[in-house]
Amino acid sequence: MGKSIDLLQGTLDLLILKTLALEPMHGWGIAQRIQQISKDVLQVQQGSLDPARYRLEQQGWIAAEWGASENNRRAKFYRLTASGRKQLERETSNWTRLSAAIAQVLEAAS
Repeated sequence: MGKSIDLLQGTLDLLILKTLALEPMHGWGIAQRIQQISKDVLQVQQGSLDPARYRLEQQGWIAAEWGASENNRRAKFYRLTASGRKQLERETSNWTRLSAAIAQVLEAAS
């Protein structure tokens, strides 16, 4: 297994929005899905995830409702809102531009 990488706040927001675009899920499920899809490179700690979810909910980009988890425990399930979907599109576009620019700098520097 490779080393895990710490995430910047904006990057975590983008990953949460993208994860919830796939399907609504509870907080622990969001962290698990990000870790699973990234093949364990990205590991989101609850201490980072909770403030990010709260921030996204305050922005109106995600909404929450109570439901039952896989093991019948009461859990808050989050889903992407219409404005969250638009924000995801903006953030994805910004990320694509940023990562391409960084790649150009790294290639030029070698």
